[in-house]
Amino acid sequence: MNLESPKVTVEKAAPYLFESLSDVRNFEKLMPDSIAKFEVTGEDSFIFGLKGMPEIKLKMKEKNAPSQVILGAASDKLPFTLTGNINSLSENSSEVQLVFEGEFNPMMAMMIKGPISKFIETLASNMHKL
Repeated sequence: MNLESPKVTVEKAAPYLFESLSDVRNFEKLMPDSIAKFEVTGEDSFIFGLKGMPEIKLKMKEKNAPSQVILGAASDKLPFTLTGNINSLSENSSEVQLVFEGEFNPMMAMMIKGPISKFIETLASNMHKL
């Protein structure tokens, strides 16, 4: 399953956004209002829970300065990645798009596609809060 957020323009430089997204503590600022839990569990990992959804632990997998940050599920039960692609538009402006990729059975994919799409759209639209 491959889901993409809309591309959002943020009035921040690409290196700044890269550094912000490289710090897992900053993801709390991007979370939707329906967040029930957010807890940093290590230098490169955090757990979050949305109301009515199971808690998910994300871990920093890869960083490619200044254009890409890849987070992945810490559990093998639901294998997926969340990639933040940063494209510099000017000295103080960047375009960010989030890409969710996961291996799910068709039934699971049907159930989570809507909530995950809405979730990554919210994360992207909150990029200006960094």
